Amino acid sequence: MNEIENRMTELEAKLAFQEDTIETLNDELKTHQQRLAKMQRQIELLAEKMKEGRDPGLMPQHQEPPPPHY
Repeated sequence: MNEIENRMTELEAKLAFQEDTIETLNDELKTHQQRLAKMQRQIELLAEKMKEGRDPGLMPQHQEPPPPHY
């Protein structure tokens, strides 16, 4: 009977460790999903600015000065 109890205790410990690992991974996944959503929104905003030409640092290609010749 002692061997069965030891095996049960070992299995319970493994299960607890796995549950903790899954919870940690889930938290990390949530964090990464939030960061990804934020970056996607930033890309969308940047694309909108480029289309509208609102960013003074970005000129339409036909308005850019020609590159210097060497």
